[in-house]
Order: sequence, then C-alpha cells, then structure tokens
Amino acid sequence: MTTQRTIKRLHPALRDDIADLQTRRPLPSRALPNLGAFLFLNHHGPQVYPPHNGGLPFGPHPHRGFETVTFILEGELTHRDTAGHESVILEGGVQWMTAGSGLVHSEISSSEFKRQGGPLELLQLWVNLPARLKMTTPRYIGVQRAGIPSLPGANDKAQVNLIAGRHHDAEGPIPSLTGVFMTTVTAQAGGKVRFDGLGGRDVFLYVARGAIDVAGRRAAAFDLVELDEGDAVDIEATADTVLVFGHAEPINEPIVSGGPFVMNTAEEIQQAFSDFRAGRLGAIV
Repeated sequence: MTTQRTIKRLHPALRDDIADLQTRRPLPSRALPNLGAFLFLNHHGPQVYPPHNGGLPFGPHPHRGFETVTFILEGELTHRDTAGHESVILEGGVQWMTAGSGLVHSEISSSEFKRQGGPLELLQLWVNLPARLKMTTPRYIGVQRAGIPSLPGANDKAQVNLIAGRHHDAEGPIPSLTGVFMTTVTAQAGGKVRFDGLGGRDVFLYVARGAIDVAGRRAAAFDLVELDEGDAVDIEATADTVLVFGHAEPINEPIVSGGPFVMNTAEEIQQAFSDFRAGRLGAIV
C-alpha cells in the first residue's frame, strides 16, 4: 500500500543579503542544520539590476567535498573553474558542479549583463557526497533550457523539468554520481504533480514562487518544506508556482562544514584549508 508524504514542518527562508544581491536562505537553520543529503540553499533575487551594475559578487572561491546545483530562473550566470570548465548558462538552465577533491570557481555576471542590467533570480543548492566520493575528480556540467526535458504533470496545468534521474520513462541530462533525482516544476494555479518512489529517500521541496498544497496544508514562496516519511507525494499549485523537487539516498555519515568545504572530520576541513592556501586547488587568473 502506498503511503503519502505530508508536511512535517515549514522552514521559511531568512533574508541575508550579500552586497547588493538580495538573498534568502532557508537551509541551514537552527531548526534544520541539513535535510539529509541536502545541505544548503541560497535564493538570490528576484531583482532587477540597473545598467552599469557590478554584477554578481561571487569571485574566485574554493569548494571541496560536495556538489553545487545552480538553477538560473532569470538572467544568466558565467562560470569558470580551475578544472578548465567555462560557460554562460541562460534563463531556465542549470549547472551541476562536483567539487570533489577541490577546485576554485567563480560565478559572475557577463560584461554584457553588467553593462545592460536586467532581471536576475538564482537558486544554489549544495548536495553532500559520501566519504568514498569526497575526493573524486571535480566535474562540471552546464545545461541550457533547451536541453532539459519538459514532461507533463498530473494534469495539463503543470510541467516537470527533468534535470537528473528518471521520470515518466525519460532521463534527465545530468548523470548524478549518487543517484540524485532533481527537477524544477512550473505550474499554473490548479496544476498538479505526483512523485513516487520516495520510500527511504531524503526529499527536498522548495517553493521559489507561488504557493502549493500538500495533503491539505499550504506552503508559500520562500518556504522549504520538510515532509514526513512515505512513498509518494501529491502537490497542487494554488497560484502560479515554481518549485524545486528532488530526492537522494541518505548518506548517514558525519557532516563537518568549514566555510566552503564539507567533509567528515575536522581534520579533513583543516587539510582542505591548508591545500587551498598552498595553491593545490589552483587559481583563476
């Protein structure tokens, strides 16, 4: 018998601007240090940058031990890293970076965006890696909107944009090293989606815009939704909505965070800082 997941708790994002970039963060928080394999979420924007702006403030910085998944809801994002990857991902696209053993990357605005300005809205999610993969070779995959399959929801008012994993016999364009399933969902009011196969999985649900109903309980924009256990979840949009939905295998290992690094022990964090200071993660020039 299929059991339905219901809302256990809502975790509203707290405002924490970075320079002139409007930023909200629902994870981590005092009430929720992590949501299983999902460690961190920043919601930047929505806002409109004026002409002749300074662009995004994320110049070169290091990471090790986890993955970053960045959703470009509006605007664009220019990526460079010390593993040799470089791209400009536009509205509707996604970039998935496996920091692994460590690299330095920058996430900035193009010279055209800084000159012309325009709307900007980004989500960045950190996904943990198990100990066996924390020192894996860094990897980066950037996918534009046209490369992400759009699949029907439970009715014609919702669509599932499949980023990683399988849904309705389709495969997302990004192969996850740990079997993470990841989507965005866009829905009009009354749109419905159903996800199953959730038993024993860490489930991530964040409402970026609009509002939803899950088993009779409402969640609104900027809410991270913590769900009870179950095999499936039914979501109905009660306004025009954009949300992120994903799930992952639990890792069940110690999590030790230090700034831009996530490892299993404090000693490994100290080593990551030592390697960064010694230039062993490279440098962007």
